[in-house]
Amino acid sequence: MEEIIMNLIVNGGDARSRAMMAIHSAKAGEIEKAKEFLEEASEFLHKAHDYQTNLIQNEAAGNKTELSLLMVHAQDHLMNAMTIRDLAQEFVDMYELINNK
Repeated sequence: MEEIIMNLIVNGGDARSRAMMAIHSAKAGEIEKAKEFLEEASEFLHKAHDYQTNLIQNEAAGNKTELSLLMVHAQDHLMNAMTIRDLAQEFVDMYELINNK
């Protein structure tokens, strides 16, 4: 279980970092680089989501998952990464629009 939790945290953290790098790149006018970072963020989120889906499917099958503070932290980390990635997409779009005017 700890391995799954750590994968949620690591992939969520990597996704968040790439999303923030996308914002910084877009702010610097490097829109294509920003889009690459967004794609990487999405890939990390996809990996994390796969781990989360397996946990949910296991629980739905009757295999209860022990709720620990670390699990709560991992889920919080993942949800924050998803939100930041979505906001980063909006920032990149906005900077691209501004730069093209």
